[in-house]
Amino acid sequence: MAKITCFGEVLWDVFPTHEKIGGAPLNVALRLKSFNHEVAMISAIGNDGYGKTLLDYISENGVVTDYIQVHPTLQTGKVQVTLNEKGSASYEISYPCAWDKIVMNEKLKDLVANSEAFVFGSLVARDAVSKDTLFQLLEVSSYNVFDLNLRAPHYTKDLLIHLMNKADFIKFNDEELYEVSGYLGSKYLSMEQNIRFISKATNTKHICVTKGNHGAVLFYNHGLYYNSGYLIKVKDTVGAGDSFLGTLISQLLNQIKPQDAIDYACAVGALVAQSEGANPKISPLEIESFMNPYLK
Repeated sequence: MAKITCFGEVLWDVFPTHEKIGGAPLNVALRLKSFNHEVAMISAIGNDGYGKTLLDYISENGVVTDYIQVHPTLQTGKVQVTLNEKGSASYEISYPCAWDKIVMNEKLKDLVANSEAFVFGSLVARDAVSKDTLFQLLEVSSYNVFDLNLRAPHYTKDLLIHLMNKADFIKFNDEELYEVSGYLGSKYLSMEQNIRFISKATNTKHICVTKGNHGAVLFYNHGLYYNSGYLIKVKDTVGAGDSFLGTLISQLLNQIKPQDAIDYACAVGALVAQSEGANPKISPLEIESFMNPYLK
């Protein structure tokens, strides 16, 4: 199994009726760990009860917490989550919080340099401290997985272009793809044309675009692979894309064929979307049973 490091926000998703542990890179880390990879999380929490509970949860789920810093004054991150009638989420993200101030040190550099994949998003770069740490780690990592996960107003065009040029694998949703292709000056209309355009413009050989309940497209070593989605009743979409990405990266690192990898990843994303919260437990048997009607 692979050694993988995830970098970025760890936080609490605060719903109108309850609170759940989340943060996109943490969600990816937890899903990767569920497939038995060796996974470490780089982040920061506050010196508070929310932080302690979060740290305990991450550790109990087998993700290495040695690289999660404790900030002496800033609080553990929280996000106010609002769901619409279709279960789609919108977010209000507090600032500043502990994960905005992840400080660089040699332990982090050694960890990332010895990992087979380094997973990060754009949100963690909204503050200069964590952004500087991310930029330094990107110089020593061997395979960079960039999940855009755009949350206005916490990004800029220049930041996204810089991070895409450092990435070996980029994950967009369909709206993000068209937003970013516009930044780069694309004149194309189709998704496939824009995927190839971004691949060439950023020298990125691996790109994935999620399309909500319509599945995903994977561009991998010049080939295109499609999954048209699975018919489910959505409970909430929080974390579904993160579990999709964690599953897809796991499959590809395990040398699974790209078509089989995207089919499996879409199944896991669908199972998360029909469950409550970002990190439901899902066994391999559940995934196979869910996919079985579609495989006949």
